Amino acid sequence: MNILYLCHRFPFPPKRGGKIRPFNMIRHLSASGHKVTVCSLARSPDEMEEGRGLVAHCEGAEIGRVNESVQFLRMVVRLPLVTPSSMGYFHSGELKAKVDELLAKRKWDLIFVHCSSVAQYVEHVTDVPKILDFGDMDSQKWLEYANYKPFPLSLGYRWEGGKMLLAEKRLARRFDLCTATTRAERETLDGYRTGAPSDWFPNGVDSSFFSPDGEPYEPDTISFIGRMDYYPNQECMQRFCDETWPLIRERRPQMKLLIVGADPSPAMRKLGERAGVTVTGSVPDVRPFVRRSALMVAPLAIARGTQNKILEAMAMGVPVVTSTIAAGGVDAEAPAHLLVADTPAEVAAAIFRVVESPAERRRLAMAGRERMLSHHAWPHSMKRLDAVIERAVDLHRARKGQS
Repeated sequence: MNILYLCHRFPFPPKRGGKIRPFNMIRHLSASGHKVTVCSLARSPDEMEEGRGLVAHCEGAEIGRVNESVQFLRMVVRLPLVTPSSMGYFHSGELKAKVDELLAKRKWDLIFVHCSSVAQYVEHVTDVPKILDFGDMDSQKWLEYANYKPFPLSLGYRWEGGKMLLAEKRLARRFDLCTATTRAERETLDGYRTGAPSDWFPNGVDSSFFSPDGEPYEPDTISFIGRMDYYPNQECMQRFCDETWPLIRERRPQMKLLIVGADPSPAMRKLGERAGVTVTGSVPDVRPFVRRSALMVAPLAIARGTQNKILEAMAMGVPVVTSTIAAGGVDAEAPAHLLVADTPAEVAAAIFRVVESPAERRRLAMAGRERMLSHHAWPHSMKRLDAVIERAVDLHRARKGQS
């Protein structure tokens, strides 16, 4: 098949959540014999240069080079409009021209879009089977932000969430099939009652790269891994350090917390001034920090879709203590494979359960990795993707036959 693949962030190198899922799809489809042409955006010369490595995994790639300041202005201009600001942020005249040229010059067997914000480039196409992989339902994330942001920012997020919800419903009707990363996100999509066919396939984890190294761990060290310029991560760690960390240190004053992730805000760096807390900033490789931890904590209050950090920690044989909402994005069961806790006292108790019992830590480490091998391996997920594509093509053919 000739496949035109669009995604909102250039998917190479696959170092962050928004790039990992599309990269693994592109690599799989190309390895399966399909001819994949990728269209995406780059925000800096470095990103463009790094992205050249993708050509080893696809037939070709077209990049729309954008300026962050200009994209911000595009977003601001759309604030009073019905069009979501997110659509402005991911719009590029250069990329649109390239996509239009590809559509005019070549015959395509499938158009695959990852992320609703770039569906705008091909929503008008009707003669090619199309799949929209929402991944996460972005509207719900903005609406959730509104509950945490102060007035008047809360109004802005609620307005954007409402606009995005309308756009998601409209876009769903313009694609042959829509997908999500988890059952819960698919249920949200189906709850829109658009009548659009839907499916889901999970994110995977590279269990050979993210694997135990056999080295001993530090029983009094726990970690949190994630980009620290991302608001849900910031909110999580601020709340954890304010409400739960004092409970931990009161009982075990020798405990240490590693907050590992790129681009921490000033408020996140300030957390490093607290007793036992280290904020590392960007590191070349997060794996040593996770592996040396007794557990990884991820009590996120805002979590849509799959948290890759949880998959990676479990694949490395490191127990995870997470929230109910974040656990919903992982195909695992508590307390068999991970521990779920929500209130500060519950989170502290779950942490003590692991750090104070080597046998419990060993049990969770083994069970968590086995679950990743059986339920979150990329080959397993890509089999589901193959079935999704076949279903979308059949649906398109049937729809065309009825018209």
